[in-house]
Amino acid sequence: MKRKSSDLGKEEKMKTLDILYTAAGSVRGRSTMKLFLRDLLTESERIMLGRRIWIARLLIQGERANDIATKLRVGLATIYRVERWLQDQFPGFEEAIKSMDKEFKKRENLFEANYGPFSFRALKRKYPLHFLLFPEPKKKKLD
Repeated sequence: MKRKSSDLGKEEKMKTLDILYTAAGSVRGRSTMKLFLRDLLTESERIMLGRRIWIARLLIQGERANDIATKLRVGLATIYRVERWLQDQFPGFEEAIKSMDKEFKKRENLFEANYGPFSFRALKRKYPLHFLLFPEPKKKKLD
């Protein structure tokens, strides 16, 4: 039986949200979080949440609402709702976006180091015969 949040008492709402936040907070690692959200939410709900975060990220970066609406094909009402959340009492969005930007930057640097134009892999792909003479260096063991 479906229950509306307005039908729940204050104590029941708080307990329900506490369970959700505790469960989400106890998940460690990207792959575990991915599984948790996949099991908890439908694909449509996951996509909607992801798009809201994407909108918030673009707003924080200073993009205009009309540009975001065109780029992501979302309504201006959705963009203004996310913008209001950012301006009002929802600092969690901004903190999540900042840490997410750090993670994306870290991934970009790692990708560039492994797959950039002058990385070992790129050189090996470009000059495969040279690496018959000079094998790949041995990896150091961590003690």
